[in-house]
Amino acid sequence: MPEVKSPEQPATRRPWLVLAIMCIGFFMSLLDGSIVNVAVPTLIHSMDATYDQVLWVIDGYLLLFSVLLITTGRLGDIFGYRRLYVLGVIVFTIASALCGLAGSPPQLLAARLVQGVGGALLFPQVISSILTIFPPHLRGRAFGLFGAIVGFAPIVGPVLGGFLLAHLSWRWIFFTNVPIGIATAVLAWTFAPPMRSERRHRLDLLGVALATAGLSGIVFGLIEGERYDWGTITGPISITSVIVAGVALLAVFVLRQHRQRDEPLMPLALFRARNFAVGNWVGFVFQLGMIGIMFVLVLYLQMARGYSALETGLVVLPNAVLTAAGSMYAGRLSDTFGGKYILLAGMTLLAVGLLVLVAMVGPGSGAWSLLPGLTIIGIAGGATFAPLQQATMDGVDPRLAGAASGVSSTTRQIGGVLGTAVLGALLSARLSSTLRGEAERRAGRLPEDLRAQFIDRSTAAAHDYRPPTPPGGLNPATAGLYERVTADTFATGFVNAMQTALVACAVALVAAALCCFLFSPHKKPTAIPAPGRRAETTPHD
Repeated sequence: MPEVKSPEQPATRRPWLVLAIMCIGFFMSLLDGSIVNVAVPTLIHSMDATYDQVLWVIDGYLLLFSVLLITTGRLGDIFGYRRLYVLGVIVFTIASALCGLAGSPPQLLAARLVQGVGGALLFPQVISSILTIFPPHLRGRAFGLFGAIVGFAPIVGPVLGGFLLAHLSWRWIFFTNVPIGIATAVLAWTFAPPMRSERRHRLDLLGVALATAGLSGIVFGLIEGERYDWGTITGPISITSVIVAGVALLAVFVLRQHRQRDEPLMPLALFRARNFAVGNWVGFVFQLGMIGIMFVLVLYLQMARGYSALETGLVVLPNAVLTAAGSMYAGRLSDTFGGKYILLAGMTLLAVGLLVLVAMVGPGSGAWSLLPGLTIIGIAGGATFAPLQQATMDGVDPRLAGAASGVSSTTRQIGGVLGTAVLGALLSARLSSTLRGEAERRAGRLPEDLRAQFIDRSTAAAHDYRPPTPPGGLNPATAGLYERVTADTFATGFVNAMQTALVACAVALVAAALCCFLFSPHKKPTAIPAPGRRAETTPHD
C-alpha cells in the first residue's frame, strides 16, 4: 500500500501549495463570520426582516460553527483531512448559493446554519494538515500563514461587504463564494494528498451528542444573554439555566471521555502534553481579551463618530495588514526560538497598544488619533497567532491531529464568545453610568421641558449603543440643538466607557502573557528525517 509520509518525511513535495489551497476555504469561512455584519440595515429593509431575525442570521452561523469543531476535528482523524476539507467546502459553497437565493428571513437563516456546518467541517482540517504535511522545523512558518488569515479575514469582511453593497446587492456577499468554492474543492482534491491516521477510529456518537448539546447551551447563552437581559427566555427557562445545563452536559462529556478507554471523541491524553494544556488555557484567555479590541473600536467609529461600515473597515485595514505581515515573520521566529517568548512579547505589546489607545482617544478624536495604538496592536497581533498555534501543537501526536485541532479551535471560539458577552455587559453597564452623568451635566443647555426626557433617553441609549433621536414636534432650531447636545453626550460617555473596556482587555492579555511562562522550554526541531521511522498516515481517502 502506498504511503503518505510521516511529519519528518512530509506527505507531499509541495506542502506550501497545498496549504495555500486549503487556506482559501479557511479564509472564506472566517470572512463570512464578519462580512454579513455590514448588511444588517440592508437586510432589514430589503427582506422586511426584524432586527432579531437578522441578528440570528449572524449568530446562527457562529453558533453552529463553534459547537461542531470538536466533532469535525475528530471526523478528520476518522475519514481523512482532505476528504473532510473538500466536503466542508462543498457544503459551504452550496449554502452560500442558497443564502444568495433566499427569499425570506427564515430561508436565509436556514442557509446560514448550513454554512456554519460547512465552515466547521473545513476549519480544523487546515490545522491537522499542517501537522501532517509539514516537518516540525517548518510548522512555525506554516502557522504564520494560518495566523495571517486569522488576523486579516475578519477586518477585510466589512470592507468587502461595504464595497459589494455599494455596487451590487447584499446577495453578492454570498454569491462570490460560489466560484471560489468550486475552484477550491477541485484544487484541494487534485493537489492535497490523502491524509488520515493509519489507526482505525470509531466515532463516539454519545460523546458527539453530549459535546454538541453542552457547547450549544453555553454558546447560545453567551450570545443571547444580553438580548434577554441575562434573565428569562420563556417560562422557567432562563439564560442562566441554559448556561448551567450546558456546563453540566459538558462535565458529563468530559467524565465519559475519561472513562472511554477505547475511542474517545476528545482523548484526554492530549492534555497530558504540557504545552497543549497550557496552550489551550492561554488561547482561551487571549481570545477573551483580544476579541474585545475590534468590537469596541468598531462601535466607537460607527456609533460615536458616525463612520460608515466601509469607512470603519478602511480605518482598521492597515492594522490587519500589519498583523498579516507580522504573523508570517513571527512564524519564522517561532521555528528558530520557539513560540513561547514570541507569544509573550506579542501579548505584552498588545496590552501596551491598548493603553496607548486609552491615552490618545477622546470624544472628538478622528481616525488619526487611533493610528499609534492601532500600529502597535497590528504589529503585536502578528506576533501572537502563529506562535500560539505552534506552541500549543508542539508535541501533539500527529495521529490525534484532528482531535487536537478541534479542541484548541473550540477553546478559542468559546473564549471569543465569552469575551464578547462579558465585554458587551461591561460596556453597557459602564455606558449607562457615564451617559447619565454626561447627560445631567449637559441638560442645562436644553429647554427646561426637555431636560428630564433628555437624561432618560440618553441613559437608555446604552442598550443599543447609539445616540437617541430628538423627540417629535420640535422646531428646527431646537431639534438641531438637541442633536448636537445628544451627540456630544454620547461621544463623551462612550469614550469613558470604552476606556474602561479596553483596560479590562489589557488586563486579560497580561494574564495570558504571564501564563506563557508555563510552556515547556523550546527544543529546536531537526530538519533531518529520522531513519526507519514508520509512516503514521496512509491514503485511505
